Amino acid sequence: MQKMEITCYVAQGWEPRIRPASTKRDWMDDAPESYPYRCLPLSIANSHGWDILSPCAFEVVWNGGQRPDDVTVTPAPGTPDHLKPVALFGLGSFTIHVQGLFRTPEGWNLYVSGPPNAAKDGVAPLAGIVETDWSPYTFTMNWRLTRPGQTVRFEENEPIAHIFPVQRGATEAMEPRVVPLSENPELEKAFHDWSRSRDAFQARVAAHPPSKPADKWQKLYYRGLMPEDGSCPFPHHQNKLRIQPFENAPVIPDAPATPPTPAPETVKDQSAELQDALWKAAKYEWLLETQQQQRSLNIADRTVFRCEPMAAEDFLEDFYAPGRPVVISGLVEDWPARQKWTPDYLSNRIGSAPIECQGERTSNARFELDKDAHLRRMPFNSFMDVITAQQGNELYLTAYNSDANTQALEPLTKDLGRIDNLLDHSDGKTGGMMWIGPEGTFTPLHHDLTNNLLLQITGRKRVVLLPPSETPKLGNDVHVFSRYSDILDDTANAGRPEVRAFDVTLEPGDALFLPIGWWHQVHALDFSVSMTFTNFLWPNEGWKGHPSRTQCPDGP
Repeated sequence: MQKMEITCYVAQGWEPRIRPASTKRDWMDDAPESYPYRCLPLSIANSHGWDILSPCAFEVVWNGGQRPDDVTVTPAPGTPDHLKPVALFGLGSFTIHVQGLFRTPEGWNLYVSGPPNAAKDGVAPLAGIVETDWSPYTFTMNWRLTRPGQTVRFEENEPIAHIFPVQRGATEAMEPRVVPLSENPELEKAFHDWSRSRDAFQARVAAHPPSKPADKWQKLYYRGLMPEDGSCPFPHHQNKLRIQPFENAPVIPDAPATPPTPAPETVKDQSAELQDALWKAAKYEWLLETQQQQRSLNIADRTVFRCEPMAAEDFLEDFYAPGRPVVISGLVEDWPARQKWTPDYLSNRIGSAPIECQGERTSNARFELDKDAHLRRMPFNSFMDVITAQQGNELYLTAYNSDANTQALEPLTKDLGRIDNLLDHSDGKTGGMMWIGPEGTFTPLHHDLTNNLLLQITGRKRVVLLPPSETPKLGNDVHVFSRYSDILDDTANAGRPEVRAFDVTLEPGDALFLPIGWWHQVHALDFSVSMTFTNFLWPNEGWKGHPSRTQCPDGP
């Protein structure tokens, strides 16, 4: 979809508190097994736009009258006058001024309402649609109290408005009609297929209650699958929104988290089709193992070589084409970053620019699977202060945060060089994704869907690699992750078959070629800065054909 801009202009002294809306809701968290999150339309609506947050805590009460002074607003002590909500219009309503003048593309309005699916006792939001493509006027957010005599409290940074763009005239351009379902035989068949499959699924759940909560729900719509054959005919199905934050907006503490990804459906019965699938899986496992044994006859496949920088044709023939990992020593030793990128230099170079990172990881064993739930924003120098003061896996700036951090970290690109014999720099960019963290950061066992070049700029990292032939032994039950988070943890891995593993330590200036499908886990031995590159000179789009149990293939 073509990129469009939405801009929030601020006057002197304005500091709008605005951020991408969260899927999280307290009442959804508190529900048994958090089951409301399994309703995809609900979660999409929750996060469909941006939330404007209250700049102060306040309480409001209504005596039941119709005049403005029948509503009493009591802000927290010390609240500046220009931030205080006010009662302007009567009828039990009060108004919150929005510190921003919004501009949308021509022909697009802004829908303004309260946060979706977030009922608040005693008060209701009033919705409005504003023509923000031409209007030089600000708008306000208004709420109406519904119960006289009840005090309603809003906390500081609580969402008080939700905004998203809507195209002007689109609703009027629709030609609505009601017709019999039989007029669309294809849709009618799909509907009846789904109805029968739902009834059969519910009967099985009633007769044999699943042990896992996720298995109690049929998730065809969630995954964008058709009921008759499990196909995914619509490539643009969304089960998650990734709304971009407003650039230069103040950093809001305690960014909301997203719910855990629902677990995949279980196999329904031991049908002939299932038996055939199990036979094929066993054969593929046999083939992988047999081929690995044969490759091991070659000494090159018994270890991870460490080589000096080489010509492009040698790298292609010896490593890239056969999918063989290699450590290239000193590949970036002459880059300015090698000497400059100390914690003090990085902190001073980037300063307080807001960055996105992963936070509070140690409290969740699934931190990598649930990485969207751990997105945090903070000033870069504050991030550096934390990771230089304490070790561990709590806070980490990862490649997953790269898109959000492009602008903030752009000053560092002047310290990078080029690797023209391996990488494609035809667009003039480095193409690298940054990793910055303290000693003790840990990336659990997984494989990637592209060939990667991991450059170690500052500090050391320990990387444990396993060839693709070990896949059947690693409990790969969710996307690219293994159920054995740390392959070196013998206690947690009790009962796991023996596996082939290679253990390498990356020194500053080293590069590790990680072929597609190779399993690896990474542990930082020091304060570390690394970069991952995928823009090789040769084709690198293996992710396009990767099958998934939980959604249609849509990229890495």
